[in-house]
Amino acid sequence: MTERLLSLSANRRVVACLLVNLLSSICIVFINKWIYVHYGFPNMTLTLVHFAVTWLGLYICQKINIFAPKNLPLRRIVWLALSFCGFVAFTNLSLQNNSIGTYQLAKTMTTPVIILIQTTYYKKTFSTKIKLTLVPITLGVILNSYYDVRFNMLGTVFASLGVLVTSLYQVWVGAKQHELQVNSMQLLYYQAPLSSGFLLCIIPLFEPLSGDGGIFRPWSLPALATVLLSGVVAFLVNLSIYWIIGNTSAVTYNMFGHFKFCITLVGGYLLFHDPLSLNQVLGILCTLAGILSYTHFKLAEQEEGKSRLAQRPNTDVDV
Repeated sequence: MTERLLSLSANRRVVACLLVNLLSSICIVFINKWIYVHYGFPNMTLTLVHFAVTWLGLYICQKINIFAPKNLPLRRIVWLALSFCGFVAFTNLSLQNNSIGTYQLAKTMTTPVIILIQTTYYKKTFSTKIKLTLVPITLGVILNSYYDVRFNMLGTVFASLGVLVTSLYQVWVGAKQHELQVNSMQLLYYQAPLSSGFLLCIIPLFEPLSGDGGIFRPWSLPALATVLLSGVVAFLVNLSIYWIIGNTSAVTYNMFGHFKFCITLVGGYLLFHDPLSLNQVLGILCTLAGILSYTHFKLAEQEEGKSRLAQRPNTDVDV
C-alpha cells in the first residue's frame, strides 16, 4: 500500500511537471516572437536575461529551502554550460529568422539526432520499428521547409545548429545529473551563472551596445515588462526541462515536446499570420504520423518488457 501511494505521488509530480513544461514552452515561443517582431530586442541579450532570471529564481528557491546547493567543480560542467548557451541562443535565432511553423518543425529533428548520439557514443540500441518512424518525421520537416515561402538559408543554418547543440545538451543533462549525483536545481544553480558569464564575454562582439537594436537604447516600459516576463517563463522552461530529463530521459522529453508543436503551429498562424500552403500541411501531417508511430511502438515495447519481467521465473533459492 505504501509503495502504491509513493508511486502515485511520483506519477502526479511527473504529470504536473509535464504540464508546467507544456504551458511555459508554448508561452515562451509566442512571447519571444512578439519581442522580436514588435520590439526588436537583441537576441543574445534576451538569452542573458533568461539565464540571469533563472539563476535569481533558483537563488530564491534555495533560500526558502526548496533545495540545498551542492558544491560542484566548475570544470566538470563547462561544456554543459557552453551547450546551454548554444541551446538557447541558436533556438532563439531560429525563431527570429524563421516562421513559427518552420522553427517548430525543425525542433522535431532533435529526436533523430539524440537517437543517433545515443546509438553512436552511448551504445544504446533501438528497434527497427523505432528507427523507421524517424523517416516520416524527417521527410515532413524537409517538405515543410521546402515549401515555406519565408524559407531562408540563414534561418536554416541557425535551426540546424540549434538541433545539434540542443541534442547534445539534453543528452549531457541527464548524464551529468547521474554522474555528479545532483538534482536538476543543484546543477542549474551552478550552470546558469556560468553560462551568463560566457555570454557577457561574447555579446559585445555580436550585438551593438547602443543605437538601433542596442541594449542601452531607450526601451519602452511595455518592452521591458515583456522581456522580464519572458525571463520568468524561461525559468519555468529550464527548470522543468532539467527535472523531466533527470527523472525520465532525453527521448521521453522530446517525444512529449512534439505534441506541443501542434498548438504552437496553430498559434503562429493565428497570431503572426504565418503563411501555410497545402504542401506544408502535408509535411506537418507526415511529421505527426511519425511522432504518433514512434509513441505507439515505444509504449508497446515498454509494455512487452514489463510482461517479460513479470513472466520471468524466480530462480532464487532460500537458504
